Amino acid sequence: MLSEPAPHSQANLRDHLMVAKTGVAAVAPQRPKGRHSVQVIARAANVLRALEGESNGLSLGQIAQRVGLARSTVQRIVEALSEEHFLIAASPTSGVRLGPALIRLGASAHVEFDQITRPLLVELSQKVGETVDLSVLKGAVAVFTDQVQGVHRLRAVSAVGENFPLHCSANGKALLSVVDEQKLDRLLRGPLPRLTANTIVQRTDLVRAIESVRRNGVAYDLEEHTEGICAVGTAFLDPIGRAVAISIPVPTTRFRNKRLKALLTDAILQTRTQMIESLGASVSQAADRSLL
Repeated sequence: MLSEPAPHSQANLRDHLMVAKTGVAAVAPQRPKGRHSVQVIARAANVLRALEGESNGLSLGQIAQRVGLARSTVQRIVEALSEEHFLIAASPTSGVRLGPALIRLGASAHVEFDQITRPLLVELSQKVGETVDLSVLKGAVAVFTDQVQGVHRLRAVSAVGENFPLHCSANGKALLSVVDEQKLDRLLRGPLPRLTANTIVQRTDLVRAIESVRRNGVAYDLEEHTEGICAVGTAFLDPIGRAVAISIPVPTTRFRNKRLKALLTDAILQTRTQMIESLGASVSQAADRSLL
């Protein structure tokens, strides 16, 4: 059973949020530190993630169900986040949604993220000679956020900002493999549209494919999204819990080459490891700076 936080949890959270916004620690009485403080921040982050993609907002009860906390705990967290404008009312009557204070933080984090990931994407593309894409899970789709084009005249290219369905793309299936079971269940509700003759449209078949991705670390699109295009993809959770995918789309004529397929698989897994390590180091350094 989940325990209720101590009465000062909301005040602790407000102090942490103030540091995040201004870089200046609030002056407050001495309080217990360590594991409890980390738990407060983790719970607040889970509340924010639960609201991602929910443009109409969620009620306290809905948030509590998604994050697995008592409604009273969620209410205290929501009140603290609202005071810092990380959350705002979704309607005059009920519910909350993500607030404007996150825009500035998100813009700053996006710049930092790109500075880390872009060189690794370029290196991967040069190593395999193919187009490399970066995407994130947004709502129920994969959204392309960056791309490095390959050197071949015949290459697969999609526009940055384009949405891809999750069930029939390499990056989509990879993203599905890193979310928790509760979120996976929500994302797989409803019919799975058939885009090609190879599209997986049965939920049980897709779940088996996702389980394979979890075991092996890579997902494949074998002309499931677009005829004539295959792809390999892998995904991970970044330090703030966002699902991120790297994918390499390749014309089927080249993808049939087993040696190339093995090269793509090995190379994308190496880049995934490098990206996780680089992002983790960056976050640790940022945390150290905030304590100065």
